[in-house]
Amino acid sequence: MEKTVLETNITEFPLFSKGKVRDVYDLEDKLLIVATDRVSAFDVVLPTGIPGKGRILTAMSLFWFDFTRDIVGNHLIASRVKDFPKELHRYRELLEGRSMLIKKARRIDIECVVRGYISGSLWKEYKEIRWGTDQGGDVTVNGISLPYELEESGKLLHSIFTPSTKEYSGHDRNISFRKMEEVLGGELAGFLKEKSISIYEKCANYAEKKGMIIADTKFEFGILNDKIILIDEILSPDSSRFWSRETYKPGRPQESFDKQYVRDYLESIDWNKKPPAPELPEEIVSNTLRKYQQAYQALTSK
Repeated sequence: MEKTVLETNITEFPLFSKGKVRDVYDLEDKLLIVATDRVSAFDVVLPTGIPGKGRILTAMSLFWFDFTRDIVGNHLIASRVKDFPKELHRYRELLEGRSMLIKKARRIDIECVVRGYISGSLWKEYKEIRWGTDQGGDVTVNGISLPYELEESGKLLHSIFTPSTKEYSGHDRNISFRKMEEVLGGELAGFLKEKSISIYEKCANYAEKKGMIIADTKFEFGILNDKIILIDEILSPDSSRFWSRETYKPGRPQESFDKQYVRDYLESIDWNKKPPAPELPEEIVSNTLRKYQQAYQALTSK
């Protein structure tokens, strides 16, 4: 098992931002994004990393950026250290395979979530609202009408767009598309919705042929030279829910190939979901890494 990367320290360039997983450095007109092996759950970064996780996240993003570039452009400039500025070459061992040189775009502070199945926070909201709905009537969640008889993990009649706020701390908040239009304007909101659904459906159809279900995912967009582009990462186990077609069965939670496995473990122990978070046992670390690897291999055949 390779060395776990929890922190980076590139002294030649200032730190632009530090997320739960990624460290971003400012190269003036460009950014360097480095995917560490940190893992977060319930908005808390855990003290234990998943060795190699950052490399898998980066490899999956590179695969999907190329796969979706016919729908919308993205922020990728280069992913090989030899193509980075020479000041970064001495960090080759750290950066190779887990970093991207990207365009510096102005981020749009809305997360564009697309769902093909009802699970996670949508299932939780749906259940709560359904209690107060007459049997047989539609259940309206954040402005979206859903059939009364849906079951957990069930496939939706069509892909739905459920945007959320992009919070700098704490939980993102689900909002209606109408609210998104108020924040961004109708034209921009409509463009993001249309592109998000197009990307999701192309990738979900491809994944089905590979034996995988993409239950839901989220995208982030930015603006550069008056053009909308995809930024951050795309369709990784950190931002998406991956299930196996072979074991899929609606009416219950699914075995997933993402960090839901870590969340499930943390739910099973006595932790209040506030810092400090507990260490992860070696078995949980190795099984989580295996799930990330399986998702990558199944989807990319690499």
